[in-house]
Amino acid sequence: MNKSDDNTRAKYKFVHVVRTNCGADDKAFRCVYQEEDDVAKTGVSLSKDLMGIAGLALKTNITKLGPLVLPVTQQLRFFANLVLRKFSNSHMKPYIPNFKLAFNHFCIHAGERVVIDELEKNLELLLVHVEPSRMTLHRFGNTFSSSIYSVWEAIRDVKPSPNGPWKDFIDKYPVEILT
Repeated sequence: MNKSDDNTRAKYKFVHVVRTNCGADDKAFRCVYQEEDDVAKTGVSLSKDLMGIAGLALKTNITKLGPLVLPVTQQLRFFANLVLRKFSNSHMKPYIPNFKLAFNHFCIHAGERVVIDELEKNLELLLVHVEPSRMTLHRFGNTFSSSIYSVWEAIRDVKPSPNGPWKDFIDKYPVEILT
């Protein structure tokens, strides 16, 4: 809902967006690059640094999003853990906040299975939280170019569209994805 005239038709209210630009870092800037090859064919070059840079950008986004959405109790636990790790000699593990207390649903970037797997593991999500992303990746493939980190609030019940992209396939899902 970004126009006041549309508030009666809106399904969701935009609450937060977090954007991280890593383009000032040369490695990040060159990790996905369009260029010509030896025979003058234009293509996309992917650097071996891509996964590390993507992981760093994702960590930065989640770190920025946390204070905006996490309950105070989770923020206090995170801060207390940070202070203890800084001032004690113990090799204490960093506290990972429980993002399940902040969100009812997760829409994880469906670009690569490994991204979904890592977020599931690191945020301690359940299979039910990552299943929509896995099925989107299975059905539509890599959606890397359409990734954005945002928080939306449903402001009314939303009925499924009878003409949506899942209409002929939804009864076939979820599927077991063999790794």
